[in-house]
Amino acid sequence: MLAVDSSHIKLLSEITTAIKETVTEKKIGLAFSGGVDSSLLAKVCDDLEYDITLLTIGFSNSHDILFAKQAASILGLPHKLYKITLESFKEVYSEITKKLTTDNLSWKENCIAFYYVAKLAHDLKLKTVVTANGIDELFCGYNAYRDAISNGRDKVQQLMESKLENEIKMMKAINLITSEFNVSMLQPFLSKKFIEYAKTIPLHDKIKGENDLIRKHIIRKLALEIGVPEISATKRKKALQYGSMIHKHLTKSR
Repeated sequence: MLAVDSSHIKLLSEITTAIKETVTEKKIGLAFSGGVDSSLLAKVCDDLEYDITLLTIGFSNSHDILFAKQAASILGLPHKLYKITLESFKEVYSEITKKLTTDNLSWKENCIAFYYVAKLAHDLKLKTVVTANGIDELFCGYNAYRDAISNGRDKVQQLMESKLENEIKMMKAINLITSEFNVSMLQPFLSKKFIEYAKTIPLHDKIKGENDLIRKHIIRKLALEIGVPEISATKRKKALQYGSMIHKHLTKSR
C-alpha cells in the first residue's frame, strides 16, 4: 500500500468508521462492478479483515461481468458471478413490477439488479451485502453535476440533496425486494454521519467544472493511494443498469 496523502487521511478515517458502524457481520458479500466506488469499498473492507466475497451480476459478456473479472483478479479477492438469462429476466421483471408502486425506470432497473445480487448472495449462504451507493451522490459522480456546476454551487447542492433523497428511498425499496432472500443490503456511505462529513469536503475536490468527465477526484486519488487497481480508480462511471445490460433488455421488454 502507498502512503496516504495527509489531506486524504480524514476521508479514509470517515470511510472506515462508516463501514465499521454499519457492517457488523464479518462474513459479507459486496456488490462489485469493478469501478472505483465498489473497488474502494472492497479494499477498505479487506484491510479491515472482513471475510469478503465480491458479487457481480449481468448478462453474459456484459461490461460489468467482463470488467469485474479483471478488477477482482488484481485485487485478489474471492469473486462470484451471476449471469442473467433472458428467460429469468422476464420473470423477475414481471414480479418486481407487481411489487413496486412507482413507474420510475431507474428504480425498476436497480431493483432487478439487486434482486439478482441478493439471489447470488443467498445461494452462497450470505445474509449481508454491502454496497457503495452514496458515493456518486456525495462526490458528484453523475453527469448531471456538470450541468449543475455551470449554474453555480447552489444548484450543485440542490441536485445533491435531491439525489440523496432519491437514493435513500430507492434503497429502502430494494431492501423490500431482497428481503425475499433474507438478505440485507447495507450502504455505509448513506449513513447520516458520513453524509454530513462528505458535504464538508470542498466542491473542487469532487468536480472541476462543467467539462469534467471524470469527477469524484478525491475518491479516485484516495483509491490509488490505498492500493485500488489503477484500472478501477481511473475508470469513468458506468451505471449498474447499463454495465449489466439490464437497461438494454428492460427497454426491449416494455
